Formats: sequence, C-alpha cells, structure tokens
Amino acid sequence: MLPFMILNFNYQFLKMFNVENFYLFLTVSLLINISPGPDMIYTAARSLSQGTKAGVFSALGIFTGCLFHIAAATFGLSKIIEESVLLFSIIKYAGAAYLIYLGIRSLIKKKKNGTQITSLPSMTNRKIFFQGMTTNILNPKVAIFFLSFLPQFIDPHSRYLQGQIAFLGLWFDMQGTLVLLLVATVTGAFRNLLQKNPGFWQWQERITGVILFALGIKMLLTKK
Repeated sequence: MLPFMILNFNYQFLKMFNVENFYLFLTVSLLINISPGPDMIYTAARSLSQGTKAGVFSALGIFTGCLFHIAAATFGLSKIIEESVLLFSIIKYAGAAYLIYLGIRSLIKKKKNGTQITSLPSMTNRKIFFQGMTTNILNPKVAIFFLSFLPQFIDPHSRYLQGQIAFLGLWFDMQGTLVLLLVATVTGAFRNLLQKNPGFWQWQERITGVILFALGIKMLLTKK
C-alpha cells in the first residue's frame, strides 16, 4: 500500500511540475535562504539580545507572516493568469528585472561601519512572535519579492497552477524558517563571540546581491 501511495504521489508531482524547473527552484531558493537578509538579521539580533529562544520565536513569527504573502500570491497570480497569459508574462519579466535591480542595489550599497545587528529592547516571547509576523505581513517588499520570484518557476498553462504556486511558496517559507532556526541557535550559542566581531555581518549584502542579480539575468534570458 505504501509503495503505491509513494508512486502515486511521484506521478502527481511530476505532472504538476517540470522537474528541471523544480530542481532549479530548489537550488536558487536555498541560496537565497542562506544569504543573510532582513529576516535573518532580525532573528540574529533577537538571539543576540535575548538568547536563542527569542530568536526561535522571531523565526516562527516570520514563517507565519509569510503564509499571508503565499496565499495572496497563490490566488492573485492564478487570477491574473486566468485573465491574461500575456499579462502574466509581463509580470514575469518585470519580476526578473526587479530581481536584477535588487541585486545591483545590494552590490553597490556602501558598507556601514560596525555591525548591522543592533541590540533590541527586551520583549516577551509572545510579543516577539507577533512582531515578527506583523512586520513581515506589512512589509510590501516581501509581497513584491514573492510576486517576482515565484512566477519564474511555474507553468502558466498547467491545470495545477494554484498547486504549483502554493507548494513552491510553502517550500520556500519552510526552508527559510529552518535556516532562521539554525541562525537563532548558532547566534544564541555564540552571542559573546559575534558581538565582538561586527565585521562578520558586512558581507551579507554582497552575497544576496550576486544571487538575485544572477537569477534575474537567467530568467530574462530563458526562452519558453
């Protein structure tokens, strides 16, 4: 029974996705998730200020906030595609251009003196969770990123359209949360060492910039 269920799942999965496209998504999403960005900096700051537990609650709040953006992208993109595949194509290439813009901006951004991780005022774990969730939900850059990133890996002609968008969004969110939990644990464990080495964080903008720029260029040059 179990082998049959596994085979059936694999069959449905292969029908839903272009396998090559999915493997590309796995690679790119992992690179983006391990490149420190605002969510990672916030989680690390909480761990440095209040310990590992505070960082974990920050990560869980960010994960919950991302669910809102995933739902919006799932229903929003599918509705756009139902109305016009041409409009979706415009959004897709505009999204690729936006990723290139983010990459260039990160690469040319001047380095700041000192660490980007500042000490945060103490809060209860409940407040930390809701702060992470609320700031993520209200951040328009997160919504724009999802609308720019996910269209690069879906087939607008697939009958599993909503399933594709939702699955890729959830995968990205869960993978990013695991990375944040690891960051919270490591940062909390090495609080004193990291606080004494502010230069450790200065390379984060450059790595993120290279990844986003390369992704945007690849998507602009990809032919259907």
